[in-house]
Order: sequence, then structure tokens, then C-alpha cells
Amino acid sequence: MKEHLKECMQAIIDGDTERSEKLAKLTLEKGMPVLEVINKGFVAGIREVGRLWEEGELFLPELVIGADAMKMAMGILRPALEGGEGGPDRLGHVVIGTIEGDIHDIGKTLVATMLAANGFEVTDLGADVPVAKFVETAEEKGADWIAISALLTTTMPGQKKVIEQLEAKSLGNIRVMVGGAPCSAEWASEIGADGYAGDAVAAVALAKGKTG
Repeated sequence: MKEHLKECMQAIIDGDTERSEKLAKLTLEKGMPVLEVINKGFVAGIREVGRLWEEGELFLPELVIGADAMKMAMGILRPALEGGEGGPDRLGHVVIGTIEGDIHDIGKTLVATMLAANGFEVTDLGADVPVAKFVETAEEKGADWIAISALLTTTMPGQKKVIEQLEAKSLGNIRVMVGGAPCSAEWASEIGADGYAGDAVAAVALAKGKTG
């Protein structure tokens, strides 16, 4: 099991989509604990990719292929979670994306992955998402949460605009969490968000703590 986790982590670091696919399938074939493989294998790998990128040891193309390898693995493992360890009863629905004007995707993707792995239904809108798209999708899906990432200070006001649009449409029942390097708990409070999450683990804890 330990060796399998190492291989899963390395597949993500190497950006080896084919390998991550095989390892994900092997996880199911061997009846390994899916959540543990995700968290200690694949998620550990994408975190390492993010760290190496931040330190300048990896470049954007490597970051992208690492994320692609992660998505491949999760595409295989997520249904098993939804029907098995995660249980048929979802904890809630989260609409997530990176705000308009910002193309940063890696942190948001990790948060989406972790939320899905922990029992939430997730609609990932991707990056560069218009304010109206967040609100319309959340209303359409009957979402419990909107999670908005912003990695640039210039795009942070977009997070506030989402909250303003929710209020204008009397959708205050939909909670909002914000995240991204320039964001903070103070910023969340200032714009009327329901919380701030500094990483994927914190995002899951926040959603669980204020769901139900």
C-alpha cells in the first residue's frame, strides 16, 4: 500500500496521465481504500507540484500536465467515492471557479477535488468565470455553496460582486467562501462572505462546518 501511494504521488509529479489512470484503476481492482489513495497519493502529488511551481522548479506546462494527470485519476475514483465510501447522501452542492480576469486553476482544482472526495457534489466552472455565471449556475443547481478563487489582487473585487448579485436576487441562502493568495479572513468578513479557506483542507472543513 505504501509503495502504491508513492507511485500515485510520483505519477502526478511526473505529469504521467497514462500512469495515473492505470494506478487509479488498480486502486479499484485491488479494493484499496479510495479516500486514502486520493489524499495520501494523488493529492500529495499535486501539492508537491504546486510547491515546486511556486519555488520556480517547475514551469506552467508542467503544472498543467500535473493537473491533467490528477483529473484523470479523479475521473476514475470519484464515482467509487460517490457510490461507496462517500455514501449516496451528499453533504451539499458546491459551485466553484476562479473569478473573471484570473486564469489560475491549480489551487481551485485541488479544492474541487478535495470537496468531491469528502462527499460534496461539485460543479467546477473552471477559470476566468464571469460573476453572473457563478450566480446563475448556483441558482440553477440549487447549490449550498459558491467557492470563488482569486489569485490576483485586481480580480478580488469580483468576489464581492458575486455576493452583491446573490443579495440582489434574494439568494442569501447560498453561502460563499473565498480563497486565493491575496485573500484573507478579514477580506471575507469585509465583503460579507461566509468564510475564507487558505487551502483545500480548510475549504472542506469550512463547508462541513456550515453545511446542514
